[in-house]
Amino acid sequence: MPKKTRLLIGVGFVVLLGLIIYSATGLAKVNCEVCMEFQGLNSCRPAFGTTREEAVETATNVACADIAFGRDDSISCTNLTAPKTVMCVAE
Repeated sequence: MPKKTRLLIGVGFVVLLGLIIYSATGLAKVNCEVCMEFQGLNSCRPAFGTTREEAVETATNVACADIAFGRDDSISCTNLTAPKTVMCVAE
């Protein structure tokens, strides 16, 4: 393979990698920490999202994953239990 072709492939790969990293980090505009209390257990977890609702939902799911055991408990924690605290910061 000629040097020019390898150079073009290398540059293309670096540009593509840069675009992927930029788009992945540029999408998270809101950072939220949600604290959940379920069956006497507490868990606080952070999450990023493009909207406040997305970040809160993700943080709630992660926090409930720590304190809910089994499918039924997980559904109850995420869908039927209100967060104990929610703190969000827009970036």
